[in-house]
Amino acid sequence: MKRQKRDRFQRAYIHGYKAGVSGRSRDDCPSQDVNLREYWMSGWREGRGDHWAGMTGVSGIHKNPMVV
Repeated sequence: MKRQKRDRFQRAYIHGYKAGVSGRSRDDCPSQDVNLREYWMSGWREGRGDHWAGMTGVSGIHKNPMVV
């Protein structure tokens, strides 16, 4: 059975979120495509906000988009 690939934009958002939560810089965005970069930056901003709010590790498991 074939597995359906995830949406590219959803993957970009998740990777951006993980980068933001881990405290990485927004300059680490791997994509030059404007649309993918927009989703990555959106995830990065949310992840960065969660990082500043202390939502890392077990305390932030309910916010992690990979768990939902």
